[in-house]
Amino acid sequence: MKVYSHFTLKERESLQKYLNEGKSKAEIARKLGRHRSNIGREIKRNSNSKNEYMPLTATTKYIRRRKACRRKLRYKSDKLLIRYTQLCLKKYWSPEIIVAKWKIHFPNAKLSPSTIYRALERKMLPGFSGFTHLRRRCKQKYVRKNSATIKPDFTIHERPEVANKRERIGDWEGDTVFGARGKGSVVTMADRKTRYYMAKIIPNHMSETVENAITEMLSKVPVKTITLDNGSEFAKHREISESLATKIYFADPKSPWQRGTNENLNDVFRFFYKKGFDFSSLSQEDLDATLELINTRPRKCLNWLSPKELFFSCCT
Repeated sequence: MKVYSHFTLKERESLQKYLNEGKSKAEIARKLGRHRSNIGREIKRNSNSKNEYMPLTATTKYIRRRKACRRKLRYKSDKLLIRYTQLCLKKYWSPEIIVAKWKIHFPNAKLSPSTIYRALERKMLPGFSGFTHLRRRCKQKYVRKNSATIKPDFTIHERPEVANKRERIGDWEGDTVFGARGKGSVVTMADRKTRYYMAKIIPNHMSETVENAITEMLSKVPVKTITLDNGSEFAKHREISESLATKIYFADPKSPWQRGTNENLNDVFRFFYKKGFDFSSLSQEDLDATLELINTRPRKCLNWLSPKELFFSCCT
């Protein structure tokens, strides 16, 4: 006896054939590998008005019942939820915020952000849409696909465990911070263990320019590994690896959390230099003064030592 599943059109055609041959329900059940009660229920529920069993008619009835038994959409019947969501969307709250507040006010009524996203997508909240009321316009934040512009020799999944566990200095994460178009950029490097942060202004995103900047920044500090993203500016990674006598590992495409140390410090960096900043108007001396502020700030994750204190104590 097989595990129960809904009748297929092929099974219904066989059922009609056996009925026309005058076979009993028990015989038909054995031939179809089903319980006799399944056969009786199928005939009773799906026969036509003349009490005849027809496969196409039976399948049509089955499909109609399946559609009718679907759970009712909450945003069609729950007036309280509709009104609450509309009031929150007027304030331009995200679905995550709406759900968090809903659970506080109505702890016994479940709600998920996906329900709100679907309601907006299906236009079940008149006057509101993801494009007009959500910051990301209902766009997917990250598209995880193999869109890398360069093919790495080593991936982050091959990085040594000692680097993953932050047990030594010299395991660096790198990235570029863009300014306004044509106004320069900054190459940044962050040590995974100490969170020591380095940066250098570059006039363009050419791979040769980035190669020279990274080599110059790391030439006087310990370098065990470097982890980069898949940006085309790192196309000269083999030359960097050879110059610094190290291995370069690449994170997965569209996975910035795999370089969380550098991404976090880039966010701190953006506090001083907003998006669209003209880096061509900034001198390296002024940038170094900002880096001093970042590197001398005590960090909780370092037991309230500053990155600079820990980095140079480990070096000496």
